[in-house]
Amino acid sequence: MSYVNESIKCTVEQCRHHAQSQNYCSLNSILVGTHENNPTMDQCTDCKSFEVK
Repeated sequence: MSYVNESIKCTVEQCRHHAQSQNYCSLNSILVGTHENNPTMDQCTDCKSFEVK
């Protein structure tokens, strides 16, 4: 099993950093960014640490 960082919850099972059977990230930290000029909703933000499995 990979490292589980209980400070970062994640449900994206397609990510290389997902902690397999648990809904956490295996990274020590993540980078959150946006794809909008003026983000106003949570849908405007992105996990820039995402890597596809």
